[in-house]
Amino acid sequence: MDNTNVNVINSIIGFGTVFTGDLDLTGLLKIDGDFSGSVKAEGKVLIGHTGRAKCSIFAKTVVVGGVVKGDIYAEDRVVVLSTGMVLGNIRSPRLVMEEGVLFNGELTITHSDEYGDLMDTNSSKSFSPFEVNNK
Repeated sequence: MDNTNVNVINSIIGFGTVFTGDLDLTGLLKIDGDFSGSVKAEGKVLIGHTGRAKCSIFAKTVVVGGVVKGDIYAEDRVVVLSTGMVLGNIRSPRLVMEEGVLFNGELTITHSDEYGDLMDTNSSKSFSPFEVNNK
């Protein structure tokens, strides 16, 4: 993976935008509108304070300032800001939660290399949470 592009904001779902689909990207995704589907990102996924995401997220780093209804799988870390709400499970080697967060789900702290094969775009593995739980 070329690390030069993972911190470049190359995809934005802006405030007032409603989007449904499956996103697979290199770089940084920022969601300030309404999104439903799934996200697979080699970089960061940012859910802004006006963002609402009903999806599963697979990324290196996930920062939640809005609402996520679905499971989050992070290779490096998950940060939930004080304005954030997560209604779903989190699997990550590192977690930061600010005071005031609303979280309803299960938390699993993992080894940092556990999701390397899931982020491989050539991998034939599916993104089933059941497969991940059976490791």
